[in-house]
Amino acid sequence: MDALDLLNQRRSVPSRQLGEPGPTEAQLRTLLEAALRVPDHGRLAPWRFLTLRGEARHALGECLAARALELDPAAPAATIEKDRARFRSAPLVVAVIATPVEGHKVPVIEQLLSGGAVCFALLQAAQALGFGAQWLTGWAAYDRTILDGLGLAAHERLLGFIHIGTPRGEVPERLRPSLDDRLSDWTP
Repeated sequence: MDALDLLNQRRSVPSRQLGEPGPTEAQLRTLLEAALRVPDHGRLAPWRFLTLRGEARHALGECLAARALELDPAAPAATIEKDRARFRSAPLVVAVIATPVEGHKVPVIEQLLSGGAVCFALLQAAQALGFGAQWLTGWAAYDRTILDGLGLAAHERLLGFIHIGTPRGEVPERLRPSLDDRLSDWTP
């Protein structure tokens, strides 16, 4: 697929619509190597990956359900079940973790933007290999107890859970913003 076509055809496949097969080990390495090629001012590589596969996905769902009940003992059963099932569908979830270098001449915001580019590049690479993918966060990406359970250091941030798998069915295009509504020229 032509690179511009790939960008113009990009769409998120809802994680609940992703199933087997997922990427092989070789394909996963290809995806992650492509994601490493993002702009990275200062060559800090201020991000890392954590893969969730197989039973690890189910275990994380159980952690989310337990934590949600801890936060709100009166939470509806449907809400708890949604958290429990959050990582069940896609056979692979890649957590992209920001590892910013504080006090460096490259501002932390630029390091975080580089990590965001990693997430997007991973989506693009997955689509280029014929997979579907979705970039999600949700409350768990910001909950310190969950982050500690995933092994994140105190200074690290979870930028996104990238769910990757084979789409189960057609994914409709969504309405995109109008370029004319988002474009202006600056004149002094």
